[in-house]
Amino acid sequence: MRLFRLHRSGRGPTTVAVLALLAALVGSGAVAGPAAGATTSAVIEGGARFQVLTPTLVRLEYADDGVFQDGTTFNAVGRDFPAAAYTTNVTSDGYREIRTSALTLRYKQGSGPFTAANLSVTLAGTGATAKPAFPSYCPLGTACEAENALFTGRAAAAYDHAGHTGSGFVAGFEQAGAALGQDVSGVPAAGTYRLQVRYSNATGGTGSLSTTVNGAPGPRLSLPATPSWDAWSTASATVTLGAGTDALSLVQNAGDTGRVNLDSLAVTPAATTAYPAASTALTTTGYGAGPTSTLGGWYRSLDNPASLPVAEHPGILNRGGWYLLDDTRTALLGADRTVTDRPSHGSRPYQDGYFFGYGQDYKRGLGDLNALTGGTALLPQSAYGVWYSRYYAYSAADYENALLPKFRSTNTPVDWLVVDTDWKAPGGWNGWNWNTGLFPDPQGFLDWTKQQGLSVAMNIHPTIDRADPKFAATDSAAGGLASDGGSTYKFDWSDPKQLAAYLALHQPFERQGTRTWWLDACCDSSGASDPHVAADNLINQAYADDATAKGLRGFSFARIGAATPDGYAGNHPVGPWSERRNTLQFTGDTPATWDMLAYETRFTADEAAAGLSNVSHDIGSFHGGHLADDLYARWMQFGVFQPIDRMHSDHGDRLPWNYTGAAAASAEASLRLREALVPYTYTLAQQANATGVPIVRPMYLDYPTQDAAYAATGEYLYGPDVLVAPITTPNDANGNGSAPVWVPPGSWTDYFTGRTYTGPATVTVTAPLSQLPVLVKAGGILPTRTDYVDHQGAPLTALTVNVAAGADGAFSLYSDAGEGNDHKAGKSTSAPLSWNDAARTLTVGAQSGGYAGAPTSRAYTLRLSNSAAPTAVLVDGVQVPETAWSWNVNRRTVTVTTDPLPLGAAHTVTLNGSANANPTAGEVLGAGGQCLDVKGGGSADGTGLQLWGCNHTAAQTFAHPADGTLRVLGRCVTAAGGATGNGTPVSLAGCSGGPSQTWTHRTDGALVNTGSGRCLDVPDGTTTPGAAALRLYDCNASAAQAWKLPPAPLTGPGGLCADIANADPATPTPAQLSGCNGTDAQRFSAPGDRTLHVLGKCLDAAAGATANGTPAQLWDCNGTGAQTWVTRADGTLFNPQSGRCLDDAGNKQQSGDALQIWDCNGTTAQRFTLG
Repeated sequence: MRLFRLHRSGRGPTTVAVLALLAALVGSGAVAGPAAGATTSAVIEGGARFQVLTPTLVRLEYADDGVFQDGTTFNAVGRDFPAAAYTTNVTSDGYREIRTSALTLRYKQGSGPFTAANLSVTLAGTGATAKPAFPSYCPLGTACEAENALFTGRAAAAYDHAGHTGSGFVAGFEQAGAALGQDVSGVPAAGTYRLQVRYSNATGGTGSLSTTVNGAPGPRLSLPATPSWDAWSTASATVTLGAGTDALSLVQNAGDTGRVNLDSLAVTPAATTAYPAASTALTTTGYGAGPTSTLGGWYRSLDNPASLPVAEHPGILNRGGWYLLDDTRTALLGADRTVTDRPSHGSRPYQDGYFFGYGQDYKRGLGDLNALTGGTALLPQSAYGVWYSRYYAYSAADYENALLPKFRSTNTPVDWLVVDTDWKAPGGWNGWNWNTGLFPDPQGFLDWTKQQGLSVAMNIHPTIDRADPKFAATDSAAGGLASDGGSTYKFDWSDPKQLAAYLALHQPFERQGTRTWWLDACCDSSGASDPHVAADNLINQAYADDATAKGLRGFSFARIGAATPDGYAGNHPVGPWSERRNTLQFTGDTPATWDMLAYETRFTADEAAAGLSNVSHDIGSFHGGHLADDLYARWMQFGVFQPIDRMHSDHGDRLPWNYTGAAAASAEASLRLREALVPYTYTLAQQANATGVPIVRPMYLDYPTQDAAYAATGEYLYGPDVLVAPITTPNDANGNGSAPVWVPPGSWTDYFTGRTYTGPATVTVTAPLSQLPVLVKAGGILPTRTDYVDHQGAPLTALTVNVAAGADGAFSLYSDAGEGNDHKAGKSTSAPLSWNDAARTLTVGAQSGGYAGAPTSRAYTLRLSNSAAPTAVLVDGVQVPETAWSWNVNRRTVTVTTDPLPLGAAHTVTLNGSANANPTAGEVLGAGGQCLDVKGGGSADGTGLQLWGCNHTAAQTFAHPADGTLRVLGRCVTAAGGATGNGTPVSLAGCSGGPSQTWTHRTDGALVNTGSGRCLDVPDGTTTPGAAALRLYDCNASAAQAWKLPPAPLTGPGGLCADIANADPATPTPAQLSGCNGTDAQRFSAPGDRTLHVLGKCLDAAAGATANGTPAQLWDCNGTGAQTWVTRADGTLFNPQSGRCLDDAGNKQQSGDALQIWDCNGTTAQRFTLG
């Protein structure tokens, strides 16, 4: 919804914050504590301690007083690494050296705190030498960037004016309490010094700020006006300092004007008037420093940006191959989730940081970050499905009677409903009670969502109004809340009582069934007065811990990483690192423009490079009512291949049925594909949790030696082998869009079209509104759910394994209960999938592990692209009938379906031979699973037919062409002598095409002889091989007369063939007429149960409807009446449930005509022949 910028005021308690208190809030639920601790791989050199955590990660700690910190910090929750190998020695020139396989560190003995002058690290892989610097360390005589200081009140980093040094400046001096603090080190002796600041002041008058020195009031700074906010000047005052390290702050007191921006500060000898030059060697923020060749970055939100791109804050990755994470000023995090400030070191300097020396192994860098700061949050499995949200005053009746029924009737999946702010009372912004006008029965509403398999998130703005019925109790429990200048009261989450009181407000709604909270403005005027932990980071940790304590998969749904939650751009010296393990970041109120869509494509990958995997945009944008069709459809496609797919808007149209034609169809298909991708996406999310490698990956993460990968910001990898290049420009006059795509080295096959590209190369991919460039690397494996589900409640019992041929490949599919925390105790499964290209074999390994409710068997569909047709397919070494596989000539894709297979055993699917078309003949299965067979394999006239064990010989290879004959060994199956009576033997004869040689294959499996009207029959239904000669007999629909023929065209009106549109195997896909082409979309088979199978699924009357005009479609086989078709003597296909027939809509007899059901009328519009 629309966010309003609210003001903060004053400072609250600054010492302790308790995040859990949570055990007390939720009974006996325990919150797992962090595990950091000291490592044994430590080297102490005077005041310096080096801890080798991995070959590429070294902790650098300097404590001049010798007091090192082994406790867990808010960032470093995972310091307990396995011992890493290293060697150490002291050189003849007085340097302590530490060597690992990846780097060599040198530190000058006795040289004091770490600086670029006394510390260097050489990377083994690239040979580069790093000169790391701590942004928190501000020595005498240095210009120290204001944006790297600690902030309190409304002071915050800003970026919206020119001319500053460093990455930004500090703004927000708009009311009393705004301040920044900086320790200045290296003061040689007690005495007077000059404090200088670089500032801008375009208010027209002289401004002022006060100072404090070591907590005592200092001089007031006078800040004369500057010509503009882009013009910078300097001012100074004399301060009295002690020797060593002194704590300085610049603060707006009640008597100060404020209204100035600060760029940097410096302390110099009193006689020095020149302002020190700013350092440009590194890119610095309060939380770290690295080379200026930054890769990716992060930003609190994308709310209403003034321009694009926004000024992203750096993560740890850069082309220089190293980064120093400065953890010096971060609060400690106790095992009980208590947050406390670090002990003071007085006037003695202290530094604490982590050197990442990954070189070009960017994944290794992210892995180290993941291990150090905590695994990327693994959200509930349903969170990787489909979300729907809208700033609109929906009522419970709207959800129950209109919205969800429309999702269901259009076969549009949805997993999460986000209820925006209007649910609240007495105020729609920050009320803590149900709006009973919209939700007269809240418990009934939440019970209904649970019955429908939906999770619910509710919007929250974290203040409380004095008029709220819950205010008095909350104010009392909090020990007295501060007013925000009116009737609104705010929370200081640094205060344990206030945090507990705030979380207690949520509990009645959670008991009713609210799953999580959308912390929207985050955080109005509420915040954290302790400058050693950011407001966003603190409250997001609290939300995650609170849910975990209740046995749920804990996470926060919010913006990230800022100290002043009423802004959208700031960062904090804590950095964004804790947000990785706690938060689903939403990016806020975005405009409805092509430029924003293009930037979101880059932004998700940029944040991934900063280690932030769970990024969520408003799909379709927040602003904008009804979008242009192409913009809407392309945004919906973009959402499919994002970490989170969450539709949201300000009263806008974001649902498929708000659009028509190609845009609606594309959006529906996008949401279904998203739901089908959940098994894959969830596995990527688990990999991110375990390894730090994100779901969405910038191209350079996998191709660091390819310069073009760094410029390919309009595309990304979705997992290891799937390249996605969203179309972010309008369609051309032909209704197509296009995108430039850098194709990495190797062979890559388009997921939608089957076209193969060879890289490295840059190509332009053009696609209609129904497609976008998605390329699968040779050997790449992309698992998707085969069957359609409304939500993620259904077990995964049918899996499609999409493979691009051309190389070997492997992927391990992860699964667990999808909710709760049993997965942390190992209750999960792993199913290895591998492709051997030379052997043309897919191996499904035996599944390991287990959890409550895990399926025990699974049917598989192999879709192999970039492949010739096989001549035979084997499952577990046994050749399967032709009904189990097919090939698409246009897309060069083989589709193989299996029966359900036990997951506890390994299985193989092997393709043998090579052809350029689907087979026109194959085995015919009959009673007892035996095959139709020519006795003795002879072809002489009069040779009889029998049942025999299937052996795939020529004597069992039958064709049923369009002339209705049944051919084998160059002969035709014939009613002997043209006789028509019961018991007439069936044998071979030369083909004449007469009625004794033509056969109609019915949907019940019967082969009806045209001349006699009788059926091919096994006498007495015997299944003993060779025991009985086959004959004609009155048709009786028994197993003795059920025959499964090879797939064949379903020929209909105008000689056209029934066809699945675009050969799309997804459920649902429309059925239509098309020119006969022998591809997989036209290979129908009748297994004998009155269903018609194609592409591994069934021909279906949509939604089980029975009315005239109900579309025919492809749907998962389910045995319902909607999929029952009876072959009638007049050639019609009759659907008993509806009493209607399959029909060419309008009897136009044209390619592309939709198929439907209609009153049976015996016209040519309803005549279909299988074979």
